[in-house]
Amino acid sequence: MSKMALEGITIADFGWVWAAPHLGRLLADMGARVIKIESRKRMDHTRGLPPFPDRNPAAGPSSSGYHGWLNRNKLGVTLDLTQARGVELAKEIIKISDAMMENYSTGVMEKFGLGYEEVKKAKPDIIYVSLSPMGSNGPFSYLKMYGRPQVYMSGLAHITGHPDRPPHSTNISWGDPMAANHGALAMLAALRYRQRTGEGQFVELSQWENLIGLVPEAIMDYTLNGRIRSRQGNRHEFMAPHNAYRCQGELAWVTIAVASDREWNALCEVMGRPAWTEEARFKDTHSRWVNQEELDQLLEEWTLGYTPEEVTRLLQARGVAAFPTLSNRALVEDEHLKARGFFETWDHPEAGTRTYDGILWKMNKTPGRIQRRAPLIGEHNHYVFGELLGMPRTEIDRLIKEQVIY
Repeated sequence: MSKMALEGITIADFGWVWAAPHLGRLLADMGARVIKIESRKRMDHTRGLPPFPDRNPAAGPSSSGYHGWLNRNKLGVTLDLTQARGVELAKEIIKISDAMMENYSTGVMEKFGLGYEEVKKAKPDIIYVSLSPMGSNGPFSYLKMYGRPQVYMSGLAHITGHPDRPPHSTNISWGDPMAANHGALAMLAALRYRQRTGEGQFVELSQWENLIGLVPEAIMDYTLNGRIRSRQGNRHEFMAPHNAYRCQGELAWVTIAVASDREWNALCEVMGRPAWTEEARFKDTHSRWVNQEELDQLLEEWTLGYTPEEVTRLLQARGVAAFPTLSNRALVEDEHLKARGFFETWDHPEAGTRTYDGILWKMNKTPGRIQRRAPLIGEHNHYVFGELLGMPRTEIDRLIKEQVIY
């Protein structure tokens, strides 16, 4: 079996909830040995978040689908970082690590004695990646923050939703996965730098700032033109039609996007060229854009006669961009994703046999893979502290009893 791209690299994962744990998952999927550090005293918050398996008598603090999704391929240990010995053991893990990451509010890791200045005394060449909500300096640096409010702060919510409705958060804490993706790139760049120079470094990423990178058009429109963008629903700057349209079936929708006169003519042919398509108000790209509200109503009268899949097949065959709006069920059952082997099924002692999304990118020489399910809480205490750090089993058992390894 081919070696994985990041085999031989060890990461200490002090992540909490989504951002840093997701970063750890991306690296673990590529073969890095990621050691997740948490405590029974204050378990990772995702262990208490849904979805949970229904009617499973074995369900416990490791049965959360959210937690299982974020922490696959990792080793799991428990340490009480409010105790000096717990912090010492955390530093021992850091000593055998190439990099570490955390996503607490600014100052939290320093309170534990695990800020960068303290950590590099134990491991001078460590790559320390901090995914703090607001960054380590500036007037808002010490504010507590969660993912959803960051969407409002980033400007994304201001341009998401319909014109007659309030700003919309998209119901996803986008700052977390964006920080994870950018953090992975930053960590790999720092590891490459250390490979050349032997020097570690502190990598700081503000979740707020990295999320602002999702709205470049809005920012540039203001800096270039002084315009303040607002919500425009599914409208596009120049495409029309460009929307989601109801179809046959309950909550069945298809998206259609037309970018040129050629595509518009193909759409008209598929619809049988009804008389309204020849009207002056729809004669060219600009006219259709100006009159898109009426256009959407007429187009939806046609899509209502078909299922989303039928509309997709008809239009894609003529080179028109169209695709069903997929639910979570539709994603898991999608024939294209199945053919590519995107989803994988794993058994978990608490969650049972479940399907998870697979490796997010494919490498033909060093492919990533799912090697293990997410750990039970403290599942690898004896392996990490015993096999990797060389501690006697009697000492590990004593520290477990004393609730240091806890």
